[in-house]
Amino acid sequence: MATDRRREAGGGGRPLPEENGSVPGAAGGSAAAPPGSPPANAAGAEIQAVPVPPPPAAACSPLLLDYDGSVLPFLGGLGGGYQRTLVLLTWVPALFIGFSKFSDSFLLDQPDFWCREADGQGNWSGSLAPGHANRSGNGSIFPPPGLPTPAGGNASECDCHEWHYRIRAGLVQNVVSKWDLVCDSAWKVHIAKFSLLVGLIFGHLITGCIADWVGRRPVLLFSVIFILIFGLTVALSVNVTMFSTLRFFEGFCLAGIVLSLYALRIELCPPGHRFMITMVASFIEMSGQFLMPGLAALCRDWQVLQAVIICPFLLMLLYWVIFPESLRWLMATQQFEASKELILQFTHKNRMNTESDIKGVVPELEKEITRRPKKVCIVKVVGTRNLWKNILVLCVNSLTGYGIHHCFAKSMMGHEAKMAITHNFYADYYTMAGIALASCLAMCPVVGFLGRRGGLLLFMILTALASLLQLGLLNCNLASFSLFMNTLTGMSDSVKDKFSTAFSIVGMFSSHAVGSLSVFFCAEITPTVIRGGGLGLVLASAGFGRLTAPIMELHNQKGYFLHHVIFACCTLICIICILLLPESKNQNLPENIPDGEHYTRQPLLPHKKGEQPLLLTNSELKDYSGLHDSAAVSDGISENTTANGMKSM
Repeated sequence: MATDRRREAGGGGRPLPEENGSVPGAAGGSAAAPPGSPPANAAGAEIQAVPVPPPPAAACSPLLLDYDGSVLPFLGGLGGGYQRTLVLLTWVPALFIGFSKFSDSFLLDQPDFWCREADGQGNWSGSLAPGHANRSGNGSIFPPPGLPTPAGGNASECDCHEWHYRIRAGLVQNVVSKWDLVCDSAWKVHIAKFSLLVGLIFGHLITGCIADWVGRRPVLLFSVIFILIFGLTVALSVNVTMFSTLRFFEGFCLAGIVLSLYALRIELCPPGHRFMITMVASFIEMSGQFLMPGLAALCRDWQVLQAVIICPFLLMLLYWVIFPESLRWLMATQQFEASKELILQFTHKNRMNTESDIKGVVPELEKEITRRPKKVCIVKVVGTRNLWKNILVLCVNSLTGYGIHHCFAKSMMGHEAKMAITHNFYADYYTMAGIALASCLAMCPVVGFLGRRGGLLLFMILTALASLLQLGLLNCNLASFSLFMNTLTGMSDSVKDKFSTAFSIVGMFSSHAVGSLSVFFCAEITPTVIRGGGLGLVLASAGFGRLTAPIMELHNQKGYFLHHVIFACCTLICIICILLLPESKNQNLPENIPDGEHYTRQPLLPHKKGEQPLLLTNSELKDYSGLHDSAAVSDGISENTTANGMKSM
């Protein structure tokens, strides 16, 4: 349908604009006017040229987005002295982090207590005897809860004006003895344990998103500043409410330090060194756990201990000067101007010559230096096809691993203090720490041989078997089944206790590996542009798993058997879901969301020679997201035939 055209009065033969808004050239072959610009004689024109939208921005150079294949080899990988120094700087704070994470075992340990007013000589009173004291230990990142605090049979047993304590954790005074958190006030100890864990959960979620938006370095430095403020203020608390509130903010800041260092460490390393460098940091953190009893014995007072734990973070203020931003994150978010400056800093520190740039990284960087940064939030993962499923599976694995760890710890320690494996605080503490250390040592050869997915599957199967066998023994110990099972199997209680302890040790060993490996696995398969958010999700899931421990304490271990059953069922579900994960061993880290989508699952065992693989490779994958109309397709399909080959009516 022709468009109405009007001629300018007296305009003579001025050419009319066409329907697309362009002006045809004048007779004689004159060039057409540029799109969107009026002709020279169009002062009185009523129809203006329609502006044509600018062409889409060209894609970024693949060379710059291939960090592991192009940029990192140009910088020398880990062979450069500057890169090795940065890795070392990510290891040193792990010792301070270990002190902070395991401090609850000493600050909030439930001591033996009695009332001085009982007979004037300090004799133990009634049911509040030393044998009922809480036995605390530690087998994972945070100490499993102590045994339920005994409450007196009536109010008279807790009616005391002066309590006396015997603290078994090497301190003369801790938080419990400072504010008499026993009897009716014992629940405040569990709230204090909540505060640090809840702070860590919120800290991981929030600082992870911030790290993807403003960078890893600002999150690290501001977290260090605020943990110094809140951590030192904790030592000056005047009541347990102030203590719990400040511990929440301390945990929040500690989460920012943990997450940013984890991401920086992963992003510095080439594919073949990521796991071992991460495990070295874990060993250093566990050394803080092993040194913590000696530190507590030297400090003697909980306020001094808290100050000594926090003060080493003062050294990390120097990171503002000596630690740069993650170059991988700068390249992935297309901040090429800052990337160029950092690359020049790397080459200067390593005394490298830019002429060794065989692939031409620096010239390509010069071409793209004016490109605008492109940052992504973790919520973008919702629109992906595979990436969100991988992250969800690893979050559930992390939740299950750290959640069921408490179940095994309680089974080994016993439901009552008399069933504890020892009556010595240090023996219990180092038993838990030794199991965690053995788990990390076993992860190194297993993951090196089976890969990330195979190792995670093996440890999850061990956890599931240990939990099911443990539940069977717990069921045998119920009063209604005890006599029947003893008659049927001839198994004495002492033998069942030994089997229960053995299964608990195996379960703690494997569940600790499941939790640690899930966090590392998630850091590898999450793209760089959202790695902070992905790490935040999996670490927060681990925090939720640990949070079940003080919740069970607060309810005096009610529902413990159901708690164990639920997590045992989760282990069976996780075994199936792990098979859906990709393998990231010796693979380049994904830099953007499309790279993360290309991570496809591989067969667990390599297919035999000549055997047709059941899963398609990346080159064989096709886009089935929709039908695309094109001339080539329409030529091959008749007019009365639909896309699926059916005849149209």
